Formats: sequence, C-alpha cells, structure tokens
Amino acid sequence: MNIDDIVMDPALKLALETSKQTREQAIALLDLVSSLSPTSSPSHEFQLQISKQQKLLLTYLAQLRGLHRNAQVGARETKASTAEARQEVDRLHLQLQNLYYEQRHLQGEIAACESYDHKYQQLPLIPVEQFLAEHPEKADLDESALTIARIEHEHKGRLALEEQRQRLLKKKEGLIQANKKRKDDLANLDKDLEKFIDAAKPIQKTFEQVV
Repeated sequence: MNIDDIVMDPALKLALETSKQTREQAIALLDLVSSLSPTSSPSHEFQLQISKQQKLLLTYLAQLRGLHRNAQVGARETKASTAEARQEVDRLHLQLQNLYYEQRHLQGEIAACESYDHKYQQLPLIPVEQFLAEHPEKADLDESALTIARIEHEHKGRLALEEQRQRLLKKKEGLIQANKKRKDDLANLDKDLEKFIDAAKPIQKTFEQVV
C-alpha cells in the first residue's frame, strides 16, 4: 500500500512532500558536484550554480525541520487528546456497565414482584362485573385503581360484618345473663317451696289428727 494512501493528515502529507523534494534536491546537488571532473577547476558559473542548489537545499531542509517540529507538536497533542478520549470512553463504558447491572437488578425486582403471591389475591373479592354494576362511577379506573377500590369495598364490608358480629355477641351475652338469672330465680323458688313444705308439715299432721 502506498504511503499516500495511509497518511491522511494534510500537515503530514505536506511534510512527506517536502521530504521528497529535499531528497530530490540533495540528489540533484550530488549529481551536479559529481559531474565536475576531479582534475578540473570549477568555473565561476558552476560555483554559482552549486551555491544556488545549496541554498535551495537549505531552504527545503529549513522547511522540513519546521514541518517536523510541527508534526511532533501535533503528535503530542493527538496523543493527549487520544488519552482523554480513551478515558472518556472508559468512563462511558463503566457507566454503561452500571446501567446494565441496574437494568438487570430492576428486571429481577419486577419479576419478583410479578411472581409474588400477594395476600390480596387470596381475598374473596366480588367479581369486577358485579362491582362495576354496584359502583358505575368506578368504570373509568385502570386495573390497579380498580383492584384497590374492590379491596376497600371488601374492607368496608368486613368492618360492617364485624360490627354486626359484635352486636350479636353483646345480644348473646345479654340473653345468657338473662337465662342465668331465670335459672337462679327458679332455683331460689324451689328452695322457698321446700322451706314452705317443711314448714307446713306440722300443720298437716295436726289436721290429720283432728280428722
């Protein structure tokens, strides 16, 4: 793969292009110097041409040093920003993992609530149709509110039954006390009759002797 297909940053592309031009200029200068015969003296024109090529090479080198320095600074900045981005990615990943954990926890709680054997499900609530027939104003309630209303209805009914039971218990206690009093009165009456009969025995004997 060509390096130009790998490097996409404009600054790096410029540095590579300048490096290529510097290399070509250095080769051109070497070729120019090599073209001079070792035994011959360089002419003034040849020396001017060498000087011109050297200045051009130095210009390319200066540009290349500047681009290299800029590339180093850019690399450090890129490295720093990459480290910051990695830290942010790690933070977000950890946050995502926490959210997944919380989601699983909540799903477990929801499943436990849905499968929990609620006590209200064992209550002998009246059917929904009957409840709505008796309380048509509750027809617009949702399922949860309707269930609560049926439970409250059952609670009121049980309170009324408990009050009725307490009244019947009091009435029963009253009847028991009245029956006990009657039994006591009858027992006392029997004792009085026995005393009366015992007291009347001498009189009965006297009548028997007279007769």
